[in-house]
Amino acid sequence: MLAQKLTFSQLLAQAVLKLVGWEAIGTFPDLSKFVLVGAPHTSNWDFPLTMLLMFAKGLRFNWIGKASLFRWPFGGLFHRLGGIPVKRDSSQNFVQQIVATFEHSTHMIIAIAPEGTRSLVTRWKTGFYYMAVGAKVPLVLGFVDYKRRQVGVGPVVYPSADIEETFAQLRLFYADKKGRYPHKQGEITSTL
Repeated sequence: MLAQKLTFSQLLAQAVLKLVGWEAIGTFPDLSKFVLVGAPHTSNWDFPLTMLLMFAKGLRFNWIGKASLFRWPFGGLFHRLGGIPVKRDSSQNFVQQIVATFEHSTHMIIAIAPEGTRSLVTRWKTGFYYMAVGAKVPLVLGFVDYKRRQVGVGPVVYPSADIEETFAQLRLFYADKKGRYPHKQGEITSTL
């Protein structure tokens, strides 16, 4: 079997990662729909590293970001890079909107940072879990690990009806992943 030829953007992203001393690891699953969990999220640098992973692996996905990111001068660029703005103070029915979008799409990958901010949080937001459960799609665990200087993708997790059972799997995977500012990494729990 012949190896698939890499595109220019894949080669460029891999070269940039190597140049800055990072490595893209793991393989995205051959699935047409999933929620890509992005953690830990403690720095503005998480975004460009994740975008480099996207290009290095040749995967296109949408991602959710706070609405203020989508203003001038970067708003147009972020939309073209797959960004979906959300007003964090009034995100009513946002989960249901994403579930409906999954249901009407043949191909959809959406990336979410469950911490919802770079600041320390006492628990993860649960919208990503409810999106996956509602749309009947798996979670794919993505990460940025500053300790190992790796950005990548880990296992596929099929969320159960028990949120804490699912979160236990997430805690196990992310236990050794370190954000740029580890003191900003909160507990991986859905309860207060």
